Amino acid sequence: MRIGIDIGGTFTDFVIFHPSSGEIETFKLLSTPQDPSLVVLSGLERIFEKYGRQAVVVHGSTVSTNALLERKGACCALVSTRGFGDVLQIGRQNRPALYDLFADPAPALVPSEWRLEVDERVDHLGHILKELDPNQVENLITVLKSAGIASVAVCFLFSFLHPDHERLVTDKLREAGFLVSASHEILPEYREYERMSTTVVNAYVSPVMESYLAHLEDQLTRSAPEVSLQVMQSNGGIIQPAEARRFAVRCILSGPAGGLVASQAIASLALPGEKLQVITFDMGGTSTDVSLIDGVPQITTEAVISGNPIRIPTLDIHTIGAGGGSVARLDAGGALCVGPESAGADPGPACYGKGDLPTVTDANLVLGRLLADHFLGGQMLLDEVRAKRVMECLGAEMGVSSTRAALGVVQVANAHMERALRLITVERGHDPRGFTLLSFGGAGGLHAADLARGMGIPHLLIPPLASTFSAFGMLAADVVKDYTQTIMLPGDTPLTELERLMQPLAERGRSEVHAEGVPATDIRLEPFVDMRYAGQSYELITPFHPGFMLEFHNLHQQVYGYSHPEAAVEIVNLRLRAVGKITPPPLAARPMHAQQPNQAWMETRPVVFVEGIRQVSLYRAEALLPGNRLAGPALVVRADTTLLLGLNDTASVDAFDNILVQVGK
Repeated sequence: MRIGIDIGGTFTDFVIFHPSSGEIETFKLLSTPQDPSLVVLSGLERIFEKYGRQAVVVHGSTVSTNALLERKGACCALVSTRGFGDVLQIGRQNRPALYDLFADPAPALVPSEWRLEVDERVDHLGHILKELDPNQVENLITVLKSAGIASVAVCFLFSFLHPDHERLVTDKLREAGFLVSASHEILPEYREYERMSTTVVNAYVSPVMESYLAHLEDQLTRSAPEVSLQVMQSNGGIIQPAEARRFAVRCILSGPAGGLVASQAIASLALPGEKLQVITFDMGGTSTDVSLIDGVPQITTEAVISGNPIRIPTLDIHTIGAGGGSVARLDAGGALCVGPESAGADPGPACYGKGDLPTVTDANLVLGRLLADHFLGGQMLLDEVRAKRVMECLGAEMGVSSTRAALGVVQVANAHMERALRLITVERGHDPRGFTLLSFGGAGGLHAADLARGMGIPHLLIPPLASTFSAFGMLAADVVKDYTQTIMLPGDTPLTELERLMQPLAERGRSEVHAEGVPATDIRLEPFVDMRYAGQSYELITPFHPGFMLEFHNLHQQVYGYSHPEAAVEIVNLRLRAVGKITPPPLAARPMHAQQPNQAWMETRPVVFVEGIRQVSLYRAEALLPGNRLAGPALVVRADTTLLLGLNDTASVDAFDNILVQVGK
């Protein structure tokens, strides 16, 4: 038995795969933000009581993310080269609020009094200019222990070229009992600010992740000693808990990464073709994540979380504060705003029975798009009276009816999400009209068709596991490890020399993935080079093969609209992605049936659209059969999510129970 778990801001999702029967089960529980392990252990106990206590559990954790966003990480120190301790505070000259003359920079994760410096120096070629005196380290240990510091980041200038000084300090600090994050282990790349920031983030969140995973493993050892735990990473792969404890920065965006892995797996089945072109749209209770699959999921090394650059490779996912629980309000000028504040799981939207603030979920309930008696398969009855009351209060402030206020809330939320979709497509040179929108997340189905219509996207894909899609993706994830090394060489460096320099990364990748229990025959190595034209400040990650130079020029043309094949090129970094193939849960095709979905029809109810009130057919999603066709307007109700079809939309069910929507005008 394999179990995928994704903790969201409102719900925690569980997906259970039974290899013997091939069956997949899902369920959701309200999250416990005060202690995320409570809902994880509660859900696992529910599964163990029913199916026994032997399982592989793949867990996407928000622990490190929340620690960083809420500034609730460990009290840590930074050890750097003399004169460079304040690089963490100074950062770059780019200003996030360009026209705000009174904007204060975000405070550094390490305060100035704990940014410690030592006398040592290595030059840009890796030559030692000043040797490190080991006695300085003994003094550091005394100072850190007296202050009660438990976690230390070590980041020396040019340590990616000559790590001996950093290694000496790291070893001595670890011998003294400190949890140490060393930049040559986490990110051996040039750009001292980004390297330092990434290392400090790891030192800041790793103790929190260590405590969480230790508690989780301890509880599982007591209740289910034969359970094997794995942790999802931001790069779309899984690792063992021991590695997640040491390198918690790699798990910052692990939840959304699961959804992107699942998207590629499902879209490959549902949309066979020469090249996969999919826009993913994951709308949950607290936030919305969007991303792009142009053949393969896009990777970035330029993530910024809560003002902190993180240079490790992550799946390129853009997140905004718009979800089902996003709170609606009027700003000082009387304009309607939705989010980023969320009602979360407690108190939750007003219709959950506790909250008193209007949310997107309340708006959909008032409009008849969400059914109070079918929420979570009828296990959780929504309070329609309470939802209408908060919408009436909002409408009174706006001078409109509760229905008009609810429509406004949905439209403003859609505008935020459409802006996010434009950012990852149009603003990056991609025409959304050539893509399919793949919608998942508990709230996504109610908004996806309208978003696709606004973007000119012709097709919409809704998988049967849409509401628990990220948890399913964790069961489909491979073991993935990323490696990098700065080399700073000219573009005319012989291919054989680059292959020689890549070899140590390849050997390390094979060894470490094999150590995760993956057979050598199932290990795939994907080499890349970071390239740029001489004089540029940023690089493009380019696949490394004999024709990599031509591919770089073509990639530059696609991203920036021009290329200079005659210009000098620099190779900045070598990258290697080592992938250990894991067999995902197989999804079997079912035979096709008649087009009429009579067996799934439930009833007709009034639903409010912008065009007015329409009588809409309701269909039970679980009863739909491959080959069935639906015409909008319609609501397709599943136990854990609902799909809204617009007036001119049509839909069909494929052999894998995906709903394919032809988006109307």
